[in-house]
Amino acid sequence: MKYLNFILCFFLGLTLLPAQDRPPNFVIIFCDDLGYGDLSAFGNPTIRTPNLDRMAAEGQKWTQFYVADPVCTPSRAALMTGRYPVRNGMSSAKRVVLFPDSAGGLPKDEVTIAEVLKQKGYATAAIGKWHLGHLPQFLPTNQGFDSYFGIPYSNDMDHIRGMKPNYYNLADDPDAMPETKYYNVPLMENEEIVERPADQTTITKRYAERAVQYIKDNKEQPFFLYLAHNLPHIPLFASKDFKGSSKRGLYGDVLQEIDNGVGNILQTIRDEGLEDNTIVVFSSDNGPWLVFRTHGGSAGPLRAGKGTTFEGGQRVPTIFWGPGMVKPGLVTDMGSTLDLINTFAALSGTKVPTDRKMDGYDLSPVLKGSGASPRQEFYYWTRAKLHAVRSGPWKLHIAQREPVNYGREVEMAHPELYNLEKDISEAYDRYEHEPEVVERLMKMLQMHETDTEDRLPDNLEARIKE
Repeated sequence: MKYLNFILCFFLGLTLLPAQDRPPNFVIIFCDDLGYGDLSAFGNPTIRTPNLDRMAAEGQKWTQFYVADPVCTPSRAALMTGRYPVRNGMSSAKRVVLFPDSAGGLPKDEVTIAEVLKQKGYATAAIGKWHLGHLPQFLPTNQGFDSYFGIPYSNDMDHIRGMKPNYYNLADDPDAMPETKYYNVPLMENEEIVERPADQTTITKRYAERAVQYIKDNKEQPFFLYLAHNLPHIPLFASKDFKGSSKRGLYGDVLQEIDNGVGNILQTIRDEGLEDNTIVVFSSDNGPWLVFRTHGGSAGPLRAGKGTTFEGGQRVPTIFWGPGMVKPGLVTDMGSTLDLINTFAALSGTKVPTDRKMDGYDLSPVLKGSGASPRQEFYYWTRAKLHAVRSGPWKLHIAQREPVNYGREVEMAHPELYNLEKDISEAYDRYEHEPEVVERLMKMLQMHETDTEDRLPDNLEARIKE
């Protein structure tokens, strides 16, 4: 019988192999503008996220995990390619993210996680926010994904002229929810618009339902599922089942609905007997959007938020779960979304590109509990400008944005140096006291600037309407 099964598997492919003998499945659940302090597992006192708490208890909670840019588009480009976004033109000093009139997107010759996993015949699906180009040539279906269902950019875009509420005023009421008709964002199925405006009050629920169904439909083969929620980016929307469920107001309602979806996804993985061969990663694209007050999140003990290269802008709450592959524990080593492509490639037996500079590391030894993270440094970029570097506990800032109104740059009298292990809030500048550390980190910044001279032309600048 074993011989017969081997012959069948040889001719029919991996789909007949037992789950534990196939390459592992991968699921990324990515939030938008979720702060470091927004989950109860990371210290929030009023937002209840029991499923994420259980996920962290059964898996690994990473406390020093970074995104490569503190705003949407470049952050997602880095996750997908394992490359700092300046290398593929997805970072810009003028046009910070892609908009509905942008003609650019992630270049076709960039290699995504989905394309790497296709080397082993993975089924691949993207659900939710893409924000790497809304034109057909840039959509997930042309970037290695078999299917796509979601809103192609941020959920506050395509607002209807004359109907958009003043969200700054709305944010004064923590329970206020605008009407979905104000935002004419499209919901897409592959490359077709199937609903416009998208009913955003049900979008979180529908994304999770799609994810659950995808897992059930593809349980007999290795799969990669990328679920990128549009929320808690403003405007905030919650379904009737969750509106008013949180002490934190509408923002908490949104997160508790996302948490419920995470619970359904993890339970489906257990019910289908896939838990021993599946890794689920939960994270965020950047820190909280602080300008929107109660409709924005919290960075907890970290300084500032979205749009800045302070820790609150780029250190994000991250959990790895996989009962059969991930050794439970608290991880205080450094990691980054840049590392996911290398890590998935190592675990699946595939290969990352060798014809270009990559910025990721393989974190699989940490996941397995067999070694420390190889990431000892991290470079903080935004708006196509290098702002800071971290090496071990030390972080040196050479440029900064304002903590709340991050559209404005700060004039610095001199670089600032912080010991992040002893000063998580970046409150006590050590620049004058550690000249040797400053000198070493300045050299690292100079070397990194030279190393990123391979950057591509800006792909965020092009506009349809000139």
